[in-house]
Amino acid sequence: MYAAAAKNLMLDAIGITHVSLHTAFSTTGANEVTGGSPAYARKSATYAAASGGTKASSNAPVFDVPASTTVRFIGWWTAITAGTFLGMIANGGTEFEFYADLTAETIKRAAHGLVTNDKIVFTGGTPPGGLTEGTVYFVITATTDDFQVAATQGGAAINLNSQAGDAVVCSKIIEEVFAAQGTHTVNTQSLGLNN
Repeated sequence: MYAAAAKNLMLDAIGITHVSLHTAFSTTGANEVTGGSPAYARKSATYAAASGGTKASSNAPVFDVPASTTVRFIGWWTAITAGTFLGMIANGGTEFEFYADLTAETIKRAAHGLVTNDKIVFTGGTPPGGLTEGTVYFVITATTDDFQVAATQGGAAINLNSQAGDAVVCSKIIEEVFAAQGTHTVNTQSLGLNN
């Protein structure tokens, strides 16, 4: 386990300078929004110095989003064009660690805060067997400390047949649908390290 001072050093070294919007999950920065009038473009991001093992953004970029677009993920980059892709997070979500109970077919996390019909994603590696990284799922039969996962709202629970990889996290996701040209604001984000 890293001390907070070590986490702070690592977080400050990440070098995020710009954020992006994406229509689907990617480990390479693919599926970035394009088009529109005014045209979509990456936005600069500023972050305060890390403290207590977390690093918070200090601005809220506003993006122009074209019609017929669904924003699902926020990406991190080292430049406004090209640059190095550093990762992404679910739009509107907060990542959390979990445990899969394969006997009860549930995801366990004390006081997870999710309710039935919330949309979630698993990212960071191999999710529990039966699930696919970056795919949007629905919460069903939610209780305070566990829930089941379905492919459709109100659908049947997916059979979980193996544990997730060590780095995998779960996050609520808010799919922002734009029928017409509009704007999307990326609110304050907080980056942290799990170990």
